[in-house]
Amino acid sequence: MTRRVLLWLGAAVLFVPWTLAGQGTGAGSNPHLVRYEGTGGPGVGRHIVFIAGDHEYRSEETLPALARILARHYGFTCSVFFTTNPDTGFIEPGSAHIAGLEALRSADLLVIFTRFQDFPDDEMQHIVDYLERGGPVVGFRTATHAFRIERPGSRFAKYTWNNRDPEYAGGFGRQILGETWVSHYGTNHEQSSRLVVEPASASHPILRGVRDMWVESGGYTAYPMPDSIVLVRGVVLNGMTPDSPPAPDKEQLPVAWVRTYRSPSGREGRVFTTTHGASEDLKNEGFRRLAVNGILWAVGLESAITGTNDVSLVGPYNPTRYGFDGWVEGIRPSDLAGWDTPIPK
Repeated sequence: MTRRVLLWLGAAVLFVPWTLAGQGTGAGSNPHLVRYEGTGGPGVGRHIVFIAGDHEYRSEETLPALARILARHYGFTCSVFFTTNPDTGFIEPGSAHIAGLEALRSADLLVIFTRFQDFPDDEMQHIVDYLERGGPVVGFRTATHAFRIERPGSRFAKYTWNNRDPEYAGGFGRQILGETWVSHYGTNHEQSSRLVVEPASASHPILRGVRDMWVESGGYTAYPMPDSIVLVRGVVLNGMTPDSPPAPDKEQLPVAWVRTYRSPSGREGRVFTTTHGASEDLKNEGFRRLAVNGILWAVGLESAITGTNDVSLVGPYNPTRYGFDGWVEGIRPSDLAGWDTPIPK
């Protein structure tokens, strides 16, 4: 395994932009991966695998930004995998070209932000193996419809977002995260949302210090599984500023919740899901805190959530306006290595 040791602002920091995470033997370089490794905090010794691969909401910006926060401020090792163009090696949102997900063998948490994906069988198998051991999961936005697997005879068909088999209805989204894709509930770029804490859940560890949440991505219709605990609801606004008036025809639907799922092994895995998380949503400190706290809780570190934890962005973050075909082209995962490289490049 190849590592480079850098001195960054006086602190020893390891980062491995291309090396496969969690491998005991040399695995060579992986052009799908950037890795951030912190050196101090409650997350030291814990490994988080992030998978960015949606078409629209700029997961390729949201997830590395979150990974930097969790590595730099909390000490986690964060391996961020991107879908890429197989010919150029550039990040290509929505492509199914990905490799290296065997990193999940050593993962303490999976953070997923994909949309309608059908990954190669050998890569999908690593996700299934992780779920079958009851690994905790955090899902953002389109992860409710993370997979669309329509190949005849695929052994992974049950994970597709609209699976109608009663034993696994709604696929990965419904059975693991608690909800699958239903519909939009707010118009993108016209209706933002103010997020409000569910009163009955106000004492939940994830909500410590969380306030003033406002997101730019439009709302989703969501009715989580009955065993879910709703943490936050969305107030859909008629406008794109925090002080825009509420839409009078919209009820407050769940936008963040927790649950546990039971794996075939009998082990239970914690789950935190939010139907927001687009690139521009991460500019809001309240939403960042919700996301970071959700990750800490999912990995079993709720005792480390103080309400004043550092959730500041690490390095320049200038998110792209989300939308189909709107990503910044010509970026390789390795271009995002280090703390101070801009996201996007």
